[in-house]
Amino acid sequence: MEAAHERLRRRRRITLTVAALALAAAGAGTIAVAWPSGHDAARTEAAHTRSATAAGDPPSTPHAAPADGAPAPNATTSTGEPPPAAPAQPPATAAVPPPPRAGGGLPLSGRVVVLDPGHNPGNGGHAREINKQVYAGGLTKECDTTGTETNQGYTEAEFTLDVAHRAKRLLEAQGATVVYTWETEAWGPCVDERAARGNTAKADAVVSIHADGGPAGGRGFHVILPAAVKDKNVDTTPILAPSRDLGGLLAKAFRAATGTSPATYLGTDDGLVTRTDLGGLNLSTRPKVFIECGNMRNASDAAQFTDPNWRERAASGIATGITAYLLKGT
Repeated sequence: MEAAHERLRRRRRITLTVAALALAAAGAGTIAVAWPSGHDAARTEAAHTRSATAAGDPPSTPHAAPADGAPAPNATTSTGEPPPAAPAQPPATAAVPPPPRAGGGLPLSGRVVVLDPGHNPGNGGHAREINKQVYAGGLTKECDTTGTETNQGYTEAEFTLDVAHRAKRLLEAQGATVVYTWETEAWGPCVDERAARGNTAKADAVVSIHADGGPAGGRGFHVILPAAVKDKNVDTTPILAPSRDLGGLLAKAFRAATGTSPATYLGTDDGLVTRTDLGGLNLSTRPKVFIECGNMRNASDAAQFTDPNWRERAASGIATGITAYLLKGT
């Protein structure tokens, strides 16, 4: 009899132990579903990505989000097992606000600057498109050209886009709104469209960034100003004086920032020249100049162009000149 009672007690202990383990397992499962920290983090990251994309900013992670309606990739945990399914109704995540606009009392707050990186690395593959004739204000010209390059093959188009990016960052730090005439197009745009984009933006200042292909023995920068041109609906008269102010301040700032001198092959002491044959100037209704940052065909200038530190100084000179013009008289 005593042995029978002992067996019964052992069976009850086993039953209670199994029940306790089942309850513990159920409790652990409830905690895992209620606070899945990994999934909450993923949802927060996804919400941030959607918000940033809606605001026009690139996603904050290097991984592309799946297209709307597309299944997400099959993720696994470090153990190789798929993660637990997210709840059918995930907790609401506060929307991430878009980043504040530049400004807020900064010196150039409310000012619009258009930067026009000369040429395009893709122009060489679109000869038919860039060779077509477009109206350039009193004349017709090719839509665009490939630009020049150093003897080692560093192209003007690569240089101008890099300097434009650097100048944009510096100007935005001062509160300016900076617009490019182009950034990702496969070729072009044509010179008339570049002018139109500055006009449409109602820019306070437009600077077209270039590098010259002058005689190999000459070096130095120069700034090109618009000339008086009247033809059809074109009249550059209203922008002549402000463009000269912009060009003069730009030349001084560029010279101080880079330590370079005005072009030795153009016979100018102040680095300023005037031309009537540039559609980007003739068609502009906003104060605008071109800057040729140096001569790519000269070995000394070419060495500077390929130095990222010098390109940063060039961008600083451009940004400083534009800033001085925009703050003049304020």
